[in-house]
Amino acid sequence: MMSRSVGACVLVVLILTVSESSARIHQLKLKNETRFVVHLNTFGYFANGTLDVHLVSLNLPVMKSGSSAPVGFSLSRSRVNGIRFYTAEEVEECMLLKTKSEDELILFIIDRENHSVRVKHLGQSDIVLESRLKLKTEGGKARRRREESVVGEKKEVKSEDETGKQKESSPDQSRAPASTASKPVESLNGKMLELEQHGESYNFSFRLIMSSGSQGLYNLDFQNCNNMRQRTPSPYSLHVEITEKNPRGYLSASDIPLPRLYICMAAIFFIAAVVWTYTLLKYRYSVFKIHWLMAALAYTKAVSLLFHSINYHFINSEGHPIEGWAVMYYITHLLKGALLFITLALIGTGFAFVKYILSDKEKKIFMIVIPLQVLANVSYIIIEETEEGASEYALWREILFLVDLICCGAVLFPVVWSIRHLQEASNTDGKAAMNLEKLKLFRHYYVMIVCYIYFTRIIALLLKATVPFQWQWSQEFLVEVSTLIFFVLTGFKFRPASNNPYLQLPQDEEDLEMDEVITESGALEGIHKVKKTSNGRERQREVAL
Repeated sequence: MMSRSVGACVLVVLILTVSESSARIHQLKLKNETRFVVHLNTFGYFANGTLDVHLVSLNLPVMKSGSSAPVGFSLSRSRVNGIRFYTAEEVEECMLLKTKSEDELILFIIDRENHSVRVKHLGQSDIVLESRLKLKTEGGKARRRREESVVGEKKEVKSEDETGKQKESSPDQSRAPASTASKPVESLNGKMLELEQHGESYNFSFRLIMSSGSQGLYNLDFQNCNNMRQRTPSPYSLHVEITEKNPRGYLSASDIPLPRLYICMAAIFFIAAVVWTYTLLKYRYSVFKIHWLMAALAYTKAVSLLFHSINYHFINSEGHPIEGWAVMYYITHLLKGALLFITLALIGTGFAFVKYILSDKEKKIFMIVIPLQVLANVSYIIIEETEEGASEYALWREILFLVDLICCGAVLFPVVWSIRHLQEASNTDGKAAMNLEKLKLFRHYYVMIVCYIYFTRIIALLLKATVPFQWQWSQEFLVEVSTLIFFVLTGFKFRPASNNPYLQLPQDEEDLEMDEVITESGALEGIHKVKKTSNGRERQREVAL
């Protein structure tokens, strides 16, 4: 059954990795869409970062008489780092109708009647726009020509002499194509771009080049304000291609350090796995099968981070992942997630260390956690391979968040049950001291799991929402460091050593009775007995007290 589940998941991975999604070079196709706001993407730009938007086709319903609600694109800089923040007034108001903004905001409003796109710029930063300008009428005859023009905001233009030689006034303008004519203006506000129509479809394109004053985290949205307050929204179709790039590659400003972070953490996890393997070989007679499961988890985590680093490297250099590396990353990520929660649940139940049989309640936990963990990993893969503007993206993101929280909560139940059992046992049998020692260790393990969940699920999100946009990679750094510390502490608590309290417990009732007799009588003081542990391999000599 387990092999079939893994095979099915691998098949899903292979199907998803050949989808139309292409990472930082986006291509979104929507048909019969009714949402009035479609969030296309969030990207962090450094100076000289570029945004290329090509509206391949837009099919809108026939305009009704008296209908004046605008349709177009909005590019807004995030007010709060890491999250999209809107006030109550902004949620109820169409973004394309705004006349003032506290933050950088560029609107591209489509005018179907005049076959043009009006640009509205609400901000003070120097942003260069490259697109086809709509030409005005000359001599009473309307003429539309495809002429590449560049309009941008500049504060100073330096010229040398009367020969017409001009120095480059900014690094932004040097990036403009040689065939374009540079035309400095005071503002982008009110510029008219050319809108082409082919049958019932409209298309246009533009390019933005960020300056040092405009760098930040931006949200790109498509807005159809006609559907904002209608009871029966009118369907429309949209096909748009988006390419976002920074001077150092296709990754967002917050993702640029991630390839190096993942490869470094992969090396650290691999070293930790080797040290753990050496420990297992050194104390081979005290090793249980769960110890090797912990080693497999550490190696899988290292390999997963290695493939993740390679995947991000190709996204940064090519703009899209290489399918083979992406498949390997998704497979190892799925295995790592399943091994993690299985290992946590087994350790929490005391399996192999204290007992070899799981109760019915503990078996039910595994029957719930394993399928949910597979669902969580499949949800993660779908999110990675789906455009943010797709209607199912938000649904799968909510599923991932909910399922992940359920799995994290479920693994705490076995630990709680073990703590309760030890509390009852310490009050009823003659092994109070040993049970109290075990109880203390299980409580430590419970606190470790809670702290791990708290840091990786809550603190990490708060950190991403508060730090500047170029430092949002610190969220991933916190998650990986927290995971490493949790792995090291868990390995130290459950290490296969002779002084480990978990492995000092007598496993047979006969041993318990013999210990009690020897302890109570005192007649055999100083006599050694040989005790065989439950794994059948270690024999150690103990002094009767």
